[in-house]
Amino acid sequence: MTETRSQILQGTLDLMVLKTLEQMGPLHGYGIGRRLEQVGQGALIVNQGTIYLCLVRLVQKKWVSAEWGKSENNRKAKFYAVTKAGQAQLQAETENWQRISGVVGRVLQPETGS
Repeated sequence: MTETRSQILQGTLDLMVLKTLEQMGPLHGYGIGRRLEQVGQGALIVNQGTIYLCLVRLVQKKWVSAEWGKSENNRKAKFYAVTKAGQAQLQAETENWQRISGVVGRVLQPETGS
């Protein structure tokens, strides 16, 4: 029996978190994880600890800012938002992902007759 849920590829979590924040606006870590699970339609395993480590890394790189606020259930939570530097990085990583995924697609589905 094969596993139907996949681990997130190394290096893609930053891209997915940046894109989620760009699309959704400021979110707390739990909200980011829930959104990734929702978009992934249950196909991805999203570990909350991994998301928080990613957010710490993104804040250190100044691609994401962090600010304390209140969550939907009125609890104190840190909200994250994409910075201008993060938007530039998102653009660069998106282009790189598209290039790499195109190569992987060509390797997996080679054209016949070439």
